[in-house]
Amino acid sequence: MTRNVIDYLNRIVTICPEKTAFSDGEVSLTFRQVYDQSRAFASFLHESGIYKKPVVIYMQKSPAEVAAFFGTITAGDYYVPVDDTMPAEKIHMILDNVKSPLILCDDKTLEDARSLETGGARVVLWRDLLDTPVQEEALLDIRAKALDTDPIYIVFTSGSTGTPKGVCACHRSVIDYMEQLTKILGVNENTVFGSQTPLFVDACLKEVYSTLMFGATTYLIPKYLFTAPVPLVEYMNKYKINTVCWVVTALKMISSLGAFEEVTPAYLRTIAFGSEVFPLREFRKWRKACPDADFINLYGPTEATGMCCYYRVDRDFEDGEPIPIGRPFPNREILLFKEDMTLAAPGEEGEICVRGNCLTLGYYNDPVKTKEAFVQNPLNPFYPELIYKTGDIGRMNERGELIFVSRKDYQIKRNGYRIELGEVEANVEKLPDITSAVCIWDNDKNRLVLYYVGNVEERPLKKLLTGKLSDYMIPNRIVRLDKIPQTANGKIDRAGLKKLYLSKRK
Repeated sequence: MTRNVIDYLNRIVTICPEKTAFSDGEVSLTFRQVYDQSRAFASFLHESGIYKKPVVIYMQKSPAEVAAFFGTITAGDYYVPVDDTMPAEKIHMILDNVKSPLILCDDKTLEDARSLETGGARVVLWRDLLDTPVQEEALLDIRAKALDTDPIYIVFTSGSTGTPKGVCACHRSVIDYMEQLTKILGVNENTVFGSQTPLFVDACLKEVYSTLMFGATTYLIPKYLFTAPVPLVEYMNKYKINTVCWVVTALKMISSLGAFEEVTPAYLRTIAFGSEVFPLREFRKWRKACPDADFINLYGPTEATGMCCYYRVDRDFEDGEPIPIGRPFPNREILLFKEDMTLAAPGEEGEICVRGNCLTLGYYNDPVKTKEAFVQNPLNPFYPELIYKTGDIGRMNERGELIFVSRKDYQIKRNGYRIELGEVEANVEKLPDITSAVCIWDNDKNRLVLYYVGNVEERPLKKLLTGKLSDYMIPNRIVRLDKIPQTANGKIDRAGLKKLYLSKRK
């Protein structure tokens, strides 16, 4: 029985030690190198007396950073990834929350780390630790004491509030997630992942731990390529990447900017997507470009250890019809609760709540927010059983498939009418000259604001929308942008857009 994710590494290093595990195209590490480096770091942590503590990993996205994660776990600690793309204010909030005794850096982040108010944490350089003698007996003793409920990482997600929350996950939930996800994706030793997400978010679990389980290979695609669609696809073809698990924004960037007119992904066979609604126009471009690929819509919150629902696309969709998020992974249950906490009937909307051991341990050092989101299952008054309230609204369609409707905080009331901001966005994105659209709501001024990217001027766009939307759904203000701002994870930065709007509000 697997009860620690390091069991995956210990096993795979005996099977294919010299195979490339992680690479960014310039620097690569084999499974043997990952194993050796992680154990050296774990021994350093043991010698430093750091056990069952959060360890901040402040490194560039690289194979070495992945090895540092595994070293932290091997030492009986849990990693807290941060990145130099994060605002300094957020990094300070994270350091203040976790109070780590150590900050691990690489050559590119060392000076930045030394300039931070570290709260007494020791700042160390990765390459200086690689010659640490391995403490075999100590590491065996640490492993013998480990439980599957021990923490494995803390990742900070701000959601729509802009305030960081540290989601703390344990081995049990990660192992369960990976055991189910790899079956759905069809991962094996021939899988070559192209990793889009930064390593400080839970989305990277899909590639990082799948690679350990099956002896696959993961390419950590450089961030700059996600602004250059043709070179990005060429990179994927060069390294024969056959599996991607990307946010929709990254996929849209390729298809909407016409990359498929020059080059198509020659090796892609599994294309998993999530985090946002995939506009049908762009989705169809991908299906045409990759007709033999398996397309899988994934859904799930960080608080439930990544993805918990999936839909394998098995049919065509009419314009305006949403792609389902499908059914829960095995060993999970999705419950839809109305505002009075009774179950929604088929076709009725309700808040998506998740039940099962996929739930994380809660928000690190924040019991108040934890109690707000992780609540007793109202259907079970007999013994303690938590569910996670996602804040997402969904409904079941006539096929028994879960449909994502909106975020609760994306539902607004305007002139007595309830409006789904996502519905406005979807109608705008149907227009042929529109690439992206995002709506925000100014509750103080009772204004609906539309930001978009496209080849239509603002006034003509408002006239076009008059014939497609009800009067109460027409935005008060329409603003064209060169590019919709994104978070470091590649998602739409709605909080950033709200700040932009407020800074210019009259």
